[in-house]
Amino acid sequence: MKIQADWLNNPALIRVMSLLSDAGHQIYLVGGCVRNALLHEPTSDFDLSTNAHPETVMELAKSAGIKALPTGIEHGTITLIVDKTPFEITTFRKDVETDGRRAVVAFSDQIEDDARRRDLTINALYADATGTIVDPLGGLPDLLARRIRFIEDPVQRIKEDYLRILRFFRFHAWYGDPSKGLDAEALAACAEQADGIDGLSKERVGAEMRKLLSAPDPAPAIAAMAQSGILMRVLTGAENSALAPLIALEAHYEVAPNWITRLVALTRAEVRDALRLSKSEDQLRKNTIACMDQALPTKVAAYRYGYDIATSATLIMAASLGQHPDPSFKDEATTGAAAVFPIKAVDLPDHLQGKAIGDELRALEARWIASDFTATKSDLLS
Repeated sequence: MKIQADWLNNPALIRVMSLLSDAGHQIYLVGGCVRNALLHEPTSDFDLSTNAHPETVMELAKSAGIKALPTGIEHGTITLIVDKTPFEITTFRKDVETDGRRAVVAFSDQIEDDARRRDLTINALYADATGTIVDPLGGLPDLLARRIRFIEDPVQRIKEDYLRILRFFRFHAWYGDPSKGLDAEALAACAEQADGIDGLSKERVGAEMRKLLSAPDPAPAIAAMAQSGILMRVLTGAENSALAPLIALEAHYEVAPNWITRLVALTRAEVRDALRLSKSEDQLRKNTIACMDQALPTKVAAYRYGYDIATSATLIMAASLGQHPDPSFKDEATTGAAAVFPIKAVDLPDHLQGKAIGDELRALEARWIASDFTATKSDLLS
C-alpha cells in the first residue's frame, strides 16, 4: 500500500530524505504523518526515522549546507531546517530501561526495535520517500478498521510510560470507531495500571486532556474513562452526564467546540494546577462558571462576558437539563456582545464624587439592561 499525499512532493522533504538515502541509510516517515495520510486527515508536521546515528545525520547535514540542531541528541533526535521548515530525524531506538515516565534508550539498526518501543499499533507505521508503507508490527489493519490497540502487551506498554493510559483514550477519541467500542484488553490494562497516573507531571496530563477534549466527539472515550475510574484521578469531582448532550448541541447549532467549555461541563472544581492551565484558560473557565452561576439571560451574559462565553454557558446549562436552548440564543449573544453602555463617568452631574459615581453608573446600567439595551443616553440621564 502507498499513501497518496501532495506533501510527498514537498521539495524540502525530498531533500531531507535524499540526504540520508543517497548516503546509503534507511530513512522513513513515521507516526502521525503516515497515519493521517492513510486516513485522509490533515498533516501538520513530519517525523522521520533512520538507522543513521545522530552524529552521522549532523555530518551529512553540515556537508550539504543544511542547518542541523541537536534538539534531542541524547535520545537520537536531530532537527534539520530546510526552507524554514523543521524536520525531526530520530535514530532507530530500543528501550533499555523505563520507570513509567521516561526511558533510557539505545540506538538500533532494526526498524522492528524502533516500532516496538512505540505505544499504539496505529502509530508504528512507516513510509519511504515514494509513500510505500512499511508495517513492521502489522498495525495497518488496525488503522484501516479504526481500532486502537497497544503494541503487543498493553500492561508492559503502559508501565513504560503511564501517560499512555491517557493517550489511549485520546487516540480513540480522534481516530477510533465509536460504534465498535474501546479495545477490551487495553481498557482493562488502563484500569489496572491507573495508579501510575498519579506520578505523571501535571504539564503532561494537562496537554493530553487538552487534546482529548478538543476531539470532534470525546464523549465515548470520556465515558470509558469514567467507568474505569480514570477520569476522577485526572479531574476532581468530574461527572460526565452532560458531555454527550453538549457535543450534540454544539453540532446541532453549529457552535465551534472549545475544550474549556467541555471541561466545565465535566467539572466546576478548581483544576488550574491539576492541568496546568494558563492564566487565560483559567480565566475563561472561571468566567464560564460565573456566567452559569448567575443564570444570566444569554444577551446579558454576552454583554458581560462576550459571545463565546455566553454561548458556551447557554449550551452547558441546556445540556445539563437535557434540553435545547432557546433557538434564538446565538442571535441574542450577538446582540449582547455588540451592545455598548451609552453612559460614561464624565456624563454624570458634577456633584457626584467617589463611590457615588460608581453607584450611579451601576444603577443606570441596570436600567439600560432592563430596557433590553434600548434606552438612549438622554433617556437614562433624564
